[in-house]
Amino acid sequence: MSEVYAFIEAEKTTHHVALLCRLLKVARSSFYAWLAGEKPRRAKQAADDALAHEITVLHLASRGAYGVPRIHAGRRRLGHRVNRKRIERLMRERGISGVTR
Repeated sequence: MSEVYAFIEAEKTTHHVALLCRLLKVARSSFYAWLAGEKPRRAKQAADDALAHEITVLHLASRGAYGVPRIHAGRRRLGHRVNRKRIERLMRERGISGVTR
């Protein structure tokens, strides 16, 4: 659905938003709600990228052995509070996994 909203965003300089929304069968209020949430989405993506970089550094420092529990514990030891599930999601998305016996 975000592709439709991105298309409307790109074409709103040449056509009216109301016309585009009517043609694409989406509510105009939904488009504006998506548009208002764009800045927070980009901020979260930037924060996730920074955290993923830190996770990668910790993972490489352990020679690829550390998984989610140890990465989470290492972040807590450094004084950074991050949810364990967020670390798990980022590691899964980027294909980072620890060594299991």
